[in-house]
Amino acid sequence: MLTSDFDYHLPPELIASEPLPDRAASRMLVVNREMGTLEHRQFADLPTYVRAGDLFVMNNTRVVPARYFSNDGSREVLRLEPLTATRWRCMVKPGKRFRLGNTVQIGEATGTVEGILENGERIIQWDQEVDEAAHGHLALPHYMGRDDQPADRERYQTVFAQSAGAIAAPTAGLHFTQEILEKLPHAFVTLHVGVGTFQPVKVEKLEEHVMHRERYEVTAETASAIQEARRVVAVGTTAMRTLESVALEHGGQVVAQSGSTDIFIYPGYQFQAVGAMLTNFHLPKSTLIMLVSAFAGKDLIMQAYEEAIRERYRFFSYGDCMLIL
Repeated sequence: MLTSDFDYHLPPELIASEPLPDRAASRMLVVNREMGTLEHRQFADLPTYVRAGDLFVMNNTRVVPARYFSNDGSREVLRLEPLTATRWRCMVKPGKRFRLGNTVQIGEATGTVEGILENGERIIQWDQEVDEAAHGHLALPHYMGRDDQPADRERYQTVFAQSAGAIAAPTAGLHFTQEILEKLPHAFVTLHVGVGTFQPVKVEKLEEHVMHRERYEVTAETASAIQEARRVVAVGTTAMRTLESVALEHGGQVVAQSGSTDIFIYPGYQFQAVGAMLTNFHLPKSTLIMLVSAFAGKDLIMQAYEEAIRERYRFFSYGDCMLIL
């Protein structure tokens, strides 16, 4: 398949750059794979779709402020992974200001570029810990067209966020309130969403695309709940990728384990663990729209996206959602 097969035109005004005041006020397009039907509902209706034996599996990663600016404002550092408290793997810009041995100052901390990786990422060693509370910013997706605001610290975070480490939010989880969560049988996995979730597919043939790697954990408690469930409902593509990664390794069984995954799910993939999913609307030609196309069929997903655009749904991270049954 070709990357261009997953393109569509989105009117810019449908991109949700700000969240709704009420998390649960989102619209929900219900896609029935067996019937090939589309139904317009509200996210608050989600509990009415629960069947006996269902288990909703959610990603409880917590978004950390990973974006930093130098004291003079001329340079930017995006922390991809803290190798230690004072040694980071980063993306930087402009790259010419981060040559080997160059220094950058953020607050009281001075960082030195100790390594340049093949992909352009830097290893920066700090002389002391950088003050995250004072200088860290959320790395909001570029399509929002704005910098983070204080309100995003709470709103660009799920109500069940627990394990710190994500650069981006698992956005299907942003719709949940504590009240709705309590109405659903649920369990948690952790996958720390990386910056690669926003990176475009740059090759035309899908099989040539190399996915970014992300760290995950499935606890024994969650694995046990999944094994007892009749149907697993993945909340978001990150929960889906975690469950399918583990199931692929263990003959369709989800077991307790931690590690990292670079699984790339696109049409033709045979799902092992998940029977339904909740997801947001994704960028054209992204690995995420490829994943949902694998789950529901490309033609049905493209039909659903056309319908969502026609009905003026809100798209992307702070946008509306889709329940695929």
